[in-house]
Amino acid sequence: MARVFSGVKPTGHLTLGNYLGAMRKWAEVDQHRSDALFCVVDLHALTVDHDPARVRRLSRQAASLLLAAGLDPERCTVFVQSHVDEHARLSYLLECVATDGEMRRMIQYKEKAAREQTRGGSVRLSLLTYPVLMAADILAYGADEVPVGNDQTQHVELARDLAVRFNQRYGHTFVVPRATSPGVAARVMNLQDPASKMGKSDDVGPGIVYLLDDPDVVRKKVMRAVTDSGRGVVYDREARPGLANLLEILAACTGGEPVEMAGAYDSYGALKKDTAEAVVEALRPVRERHRELCADPGYVEGVLRAGADRARGMARPTVDAAYRAIGLLPPVAAAAADAVR
Repeated sequence: MARVFSGVKPTGHLTLGNYLGAMRKWAEVDQHRSDALFCVVDLHALTVDHDPARVRRLSRQAASLLLAAGLDPERCTVFVQSHVDEHARLSYLLECVATDGEMRRMIQYKEKAAREQTRGGSVRLSLLTYPVLMAADILAYGADEVPVGNDQTQHVELARDLAVRFNQRYGHTFVVPRATSPGVAARVMNLQDPASKMGKSDDVGPGIVYLLDDPDVVRKKVMRAVTDSGRGVVYDREARPGLANLLEILAACTGGEPVEMAGAYDSYGALKKDTAEAVVEALRPVRERHRELCADPGYVEGVLRAGADRARGMARPTVDAAYRAIGLLPPVAAAAADAVR
């Protein structure tokens, strides 16, 4: 059985893009066909200026929403990254294998660093090195597959490169993972700016549908979505990105195909109305289950505690093997026990 690892970063409220592009597939497919781990990657939230209380609050919310989206702790492992020390332990070893040039070529680092420089600021060192921590997240568990959006495939490629390099230099230690992505709605775009991803780290705005938005708020945001100049409803991602985004969202919510759905509409208004109702209906069970989980915080805490214990048991043998392979002495107690044996 393949092992799957993926996670969400608590830098903002989770969005429709997170759900359609990742979380729903995790719940409907991945946890049933694989040995799956899903993680709230809270250490990654520290790479930018942040409010500690907000990170804690969003981490709890993200964990609850993963469960509300359908992840079953009896079928998969749900946990918080910082609760398992092996992530940080392995990250430093991989920094000793990675190169400065590799880090500076990461597209997200280049984009964020450029933005900060135009503002006269600077970025944290952790923003440069966090792709190595992401590689550690993956490699610690021997993951075969990593479901990610298109913007994260470069980071999975780095994890592959580091795994191969470590294995060649120090002996076979890591499984070499591969990135996988869903088809339709793998990259849901901002309703007001269809050239930009619907990102949870963006400022609050009418182009972002959050999983916990009230139904009337969802309807208003979808009905105000930017469309395109031109006549007729056609699916063309390059020439008509606003319409294509709505059609992909509608298709993802209803199980249809964007091209076929385009032919059923002769007005933007009708398409927006149907898309709004489809989104409301798709998010309804998530919101209802989240409300139930918020009324029972002890259950969520228990899931995360058990998930961390299980994850630690999976990761520790691999990370310990990496420490031995790279040349580090085992702890004194362990060395003494080995001598007795």
